Amino acid sequence: MSLVFKVGEHSVIGPRPRNEDYVTVVTPSESQQAIKGALMLVADGVSGGAGGAEASEMTARSISADYYATPETWTIQHALDKVVQAANLWVLSQARKDSKMAGMATTLSMLVLRGQRYVLAHVGDTRIYRLREQSLQCLTTDHVWDRPDMRHVLKRAVGLDDQLTVDYAEGLLQAGDVYAIVSDGVWAALGDAEIHRGLMLYRSPQMVAEYLTALAVEKGGQDNASAVIVNIESVGQDHLTDMLADALSLPLPPRLAVGSQLDGFTVTRVIHDSRLSILYQVKNSAGQLFVLKTLQPSRADDKQSCEALLNEEWLAKRVVSQCVPQILPLTLDQRSALYYVMTWHEGSTLQQRLDAGHHFTMNGVANIGQDLLRGLSMLHRLNIVHRDIKPANIHIGSDTRLRILDLGVALNPTLPMPEQMENPGTPSFMAPELFAGQVADRQADIYAAGVTLYHLLTRKYPYGEIEPFQSPRFGEPIKPSRYRPEIPAWLENVILKAIARKTEDRFETAEEMLLALEHGELKPVVIPRTPLIARARLVKWQWLAICSLFANLILIYLLFIT
Repeated sequence: MSLVFKVGEHSVIGPRPRNEDYVTVVTPSESQQAIKGALMLVADGVSGGAGGAEASEMTARSISADYYATPETWTIQHALDKVVQAANLWVLSQARKDSKMAGMATTLSMLVLRGQRYVLAHVGDTRIYRLREQSLQCLTTDHVWDRPDMRHVLKRAVGLDDQLTVDYAEGLLQAGDVYAIVSDGVWAALGDAEIHRGLMLYRSPQMVAEYLTALAVEKGGQDNASAVIVNIESVGQDHLTDMLADALSLPLPPRLAVGSQLDGFTVTRVIHDSRLSILYQVKNSAGQLFVLKTLQPSRADDKQSCEALLNEEWLAKRVVSQCVPQILPLTLDQRSALYYVMTWHEGSTLQQRLDAGHHFTMNGVANIGQDLLRGLSMLHRLNIVHRDIKPANIHIGSDTRLRILDLGVALNPTLPMPEQMENPGTPSFMAPELFAGQVADRQADIYAAGVTLYHLLTRKYPYGEIEPFQSPRFGEPIKPSRYRPEIPAWLENVILKAIARKTEDRFETAEEMLLALEHGELKPVVIPRTPLIARARLVKWQWLAICSLFANLILIYLLFIT
C-alpha cells in the first residue's frame, strides 16, 4: 500500500503592496516519491528587507529543485539540511553583492511525507500544525525574541546569518491526519482556535486553504496570508519495503550450468560459488559480458537473504561511479527470477594476485591506497559504509582501474538492516570496536583499508590473524617494517595511523588519509610514541604506589643493616 494524500494551497496578497510569501508543493512520480517523498513548504520573505519576495521565491525554488537532485542514499534530514544551508549562503551572497538587497531574508517551514513518516524542517515564524483526532497541535517553535515589544523580530531566518540552525523533527503519519503550513499572516490574525475550526470545516484541503487565507484578511490581518493543507487518506509501507515487495515474490533460479539461458542471458562460466550466493559470467544476445548474482537455490525460503540481495541491488544502483561495477537497469517485467546483473570487468582481485604470488612494491601499494581511498570517500559521501573492505573485495581491471566490490553488507540509513548483518565482515580486517558490539562506521572502513595495505606489503596482519568467533585482544600493532624494512617511514606511519586501536587516533575521514598518501614524504604523518607507562596499561597512581613500595623496602633494609 502506498501513501495517499490530498493537498491544497493558497496565497493572497492582503493589504500589502506585493506578496512576499511563496508556496511550493512537489508531488513527484510514484517511484521518486517512494525514495524522496512529497515536499510542501511556505516561505515568508522578511518585509523589512528590500528583497523579501526574491529571498522567499528563490529559496523555495532552489530547495525544491536541489532536494530531488541529492543522492537517494542520503536520509531526508541530511538532504534537507544540505540544500537549506546552500540556499542560506546564496541569499547572503545576493545581499552582499547588491546594496539594494541588504537585509533580504525569509522564513521557511517544510514538510516531507514518505511512506509511514513525516519529516519537517523549520526556521522563522511560519508554523506547521497537525490536526489528529480533532486535537490541534503546533509542531514548530517561533524563532522570535521573547519580549512583548520584539515578538515580530526574527532570531533565525534564511539569509540572516552565515551559521543557520534549522529545527528538524519527524514522526509517524496516521490516516485522517491534517497538516497545515501557514504564514504568520494566517496564524497571527486567526489564532489557534479559529485555525482548528477551519481545518474541521471542509473535507477538501483546497477549500480549507482558501477559507483560512480569506478569513485572515477579513479579520484585519495586515500581512500576506498563505496556507498549505494536507489530508492524509492512507499511510504507506516503509518506502524500500514497499518498492521491493513485488521483487520478493520472484523465485530463485535453479542452479545454472555453462550454456544455460535465463531471460536472454547465456551463462559462460561460474565465477564464484559460496555457501550463500552464486556469481555467473553471462552474455546477452549482443555478446556483451556481464555478471549475474543470485542466491543458492537452497535459500529460497530464507527471506532475510532474499531481502539482503534486493537491498544490495537497490543500493548499488544508486552508486553511479567508476569505483564500483554498475548495475544493469532491469525491470521486474524483464526478470523471471530473483537476481541482478552488473557490468563485467577483465582483471583480478587483490586477493587473487596475492594467491598468485604477486609481489607488491611500495609505489604500487601507495597507488592502490590512493585509488581505494577515493572509492571509499565517494561511498562515504553517499552515506554508505562498506563494512567488508579486504583484498578479495578490491578489483584491479585490465584498464588499471580499481573497483570496490560487494555491497552485500553495506550499511546505509535508507535501508533496513537485516538482523543477520549486524556485525558482518572478515575478522582480521575488522576494527577493535566492532568486537565490542559497536556498529560499523566510516572509521571501521578506514581501519580495514589500513589493514589491507599492511597485508599487501607483508602478507601478515598487524594484530595477528583473527579467526571467526574469536574474541581478540588488541595490543600494540607490529610495524610493517619488521617484515619489509625497506618500507619508507611516511608510508608506515600512514598505515599505523589508519589501524590505530582507538578511533580518535585514526584518520578522521577517507579524504584525510588520501591526502596523506598523496603528499607522501613531503608532509609525513607523525605517530606519537606511546609512553612506557601507557604501554604497561598502568595509571600514574599505580606507578607511584609501586615506586613508593620499593622506596619503603629500601628504607626497611637500611634500618636492619644499621
